[in-house]
Amino acid sequence: MKWTESLRIAEELYDKHPDIDPKAVRFTDLMEWVMALDGFDDTTEHCGEKILEAIQLAWIGEAE
Repeated sequence: MKWTESLRIAEELYDKHPDIDPKAVRFTDLMEWVMALDGFDDTTEHCGEKILEAIQLAWIGEAE
């Protein structure tokens, strides 16, 4: 899994952290949680604010 797979990442985060409100997650925490997901294989150099925003928005969509 890579940073660009925002929907897949969001689904995994929703499954792993069902009690977390994705609207309240800080980007620093989000980055750590994504990198800790099983099957995630990318580096922090490939991640930026826009990618984290896309993941967060997809996660919000999953939660609603």
